[in-house]
Amino acid sequence: MLLTLDAGNTNTVIGLYASEMSTKKGAGEGLIEHWRLSTEAERTSDEYAVLIRNFLDTVGYDMDEEVSGAAICSGVPRVLMNLRMMIGRYFEWAPIVIEPGVKTGMPILYDNPKEVGADRIANSVAAFDLYGGPTVVVDFGTGTNFDIISANGEFIGGAIAPGIEISMDALFGRAAALRAVELIEPRNVIGKNTVESLQSGILYGFTSLIDGMVRRFQHEIGECTVVATGGLAHVIAPVSETIQREEPFLTLHGLRLVYHKNRPV
Repeated sequence: MLLTLDAGNTNTVIGLYASEMSTKKGAGEGLIEHWRLSTEAERTSDEYAVLIRNFLDTVGYDMDEEVSGAAICSGVPRVLMNLRMMIGRYFEWAPIVIEPGVKTGMPILYDNPKEVGADRIANSVAAFDLYGGPTVVVDFGTGTNFDIISANGEFIGGAIAPGIEISMDALFGRAAALRAVELIEPRNVIGKNTVESLQSGILYGFTSLIDGMVRRFQHEIGECTVVATGGLAHVIAPVSETIQREEPFLTLHGLRLVYHKNRPV
């Protein structure tokens, strides 16, 4: 089986895939199980090994006997280092890491391709595999990433906006009279109390940001498929006018694709 590890700034998502795969059947095709944990730079390689071993035990798999490969993407250098160390100590093979020099099958048309985050590359590779191009990927993470893939399967650029959760944290941290609210759709756009006013402003405000940006992209690239992923995609996608597909495991699928392009023969 294949371990896929997407270590972001806020959360780390671990996926367990069957070793063989068939493409264009959805990012969750062949995904046996997945887990989400908080990203902590202080977590050591041995702690990661214990966590992963316990996760696998809960679904009846043995880490030492049944895991035959791993693919990693991370924009947190210390976490990436500890994940490499964990693989190096507990397995007899090296992981595939999305970084310069790894085959992705996707040209990166950025001024400096090394600046593109590994998660953005994984998302773009997965989206093109599933939907072709042109495609816009909206990833709701610590930041809100927009990744644009051309009809020819090239990463042509994108945009980065503040993430929903960190924006909420900043608002509640700086406004003494406001408190955290559950992010659900309110009864009306015009809130009748503080809670619903916050829910309206956050939910519809960020949705309008997404829809507005997508329409601007469409002015430049024409009609395109819009795919949402990330922790809050399930909240925004139902009220968005432009998001067409929701793929919660898009990054993991991209990791799987890159692994199969680079795995030892």
